[in-house]
Amino acid sequence: MSKDLTTRDFFQSHGVRLGLNWQAGQDGENRLLHNEKTDSGMPIAGYLNLVKPNQVQVLGPEEVKYLKQLGKNSHDDAISRLFNCNPAMIIFADITHSDSIAQDFITLANQTSTPLLYSNLSSNKLTELLQYHLRRLLSDSKILHGVFMEVMGIGILLTGPSGIGKSELALELISRGHRLIADDAPEFRRSGPDSIRGRSPALLKDFLEVRGLGVLNVRAMFGDNSIVETKRLRLIVHLESISTTTSDRKLWEIDRIGGTHRIQSILEVDIPKVHIPVAPGRNVAVIIEAAVRNHVLYLNGYSAADDFIKRQQKLIDGE
Repeated sequence: MSKDLTTRDFFQSHGVRLGLNWQAGQDGENRLLHNEKTDSGMPIAGYLNLVKPNQVQVLGPEEVKYLKQLGKNSHDDAISRLFNCNPAMIIFADITHSDSIAQDFITLANQTSTPLLYSNLSSNKLTELLQYHLRRLLSDSKILHGVFMEVMGIGILLTGPSGIGKSELALELISRGHRLIADDAPEFRRSGPDSIRGRSPALLKDFLEVRGLGVLNVRAMFGDNSIVETKRLRLIVHLESISTTTSDRKLWEIDRIGGTHRIQSILEVDIPKVHIPVAPGRNVAVIIEAAVRNHVLYLNGYSAADDFIKRQQKLIDGE
């Protein structure tokens, strides 16, 4: 699940890139920002709205002009309602210095401990960036056991029982020019209605554990180009042990034409999943590359299994 995010957390992590400056209400630095799907139900960020208030209220030149045009009673009432909404932040956009902020805003911000900030970005740009970064930070997350790789530009998650050789396979793929994203415990977050992205926890970044060798620093060994910070997850490859002792029933469960394809739901997003049997003598790295190439063809509308069945049917029909 998404972690708690305070106004102070967001200011420290994104203040510089958003040009944010803290003007007043520092005592409210621990106000929490919430995922829009939680019980708060408040939109994450947007222009001044007193009917359906945003958690982060953005006031650009147009909003400031509107407030100034109101009569004194209406003006005071609007500002009181703004602060009574208990926003996590109020941000003035398109402001280059603090003198542009009216004193009544500063006074109320300090009285109510409401974080009051300003930015030199335009209101459109600031609102767009706020919505993007806050939704990313507050989105649900999930840690999965496996190795997250970029293979031929596609984000794939290698899964399977402990000891089956996921890290060794990842090492071989890296030596073949593919790139590591995260080993052991990649963290995934929803990045859109039908997509999730994964990255490595800070502690494990750049490292790969290989039995017999211990922990390896992939970046130091193979260079910066061997590492990718984040990638969209497009395919799950699950490794299964198939040995001479495997039952005939298990072997017959493998579709020799269509392969063993499934769908796995992660954070309510359906991700294609293929099962790859692992046995002595199989070059699994080559099979992984073939699985990725085949998946790319499938994404482009081509299915080799369907093509083969159609060709076989034509032969049966005498065409």
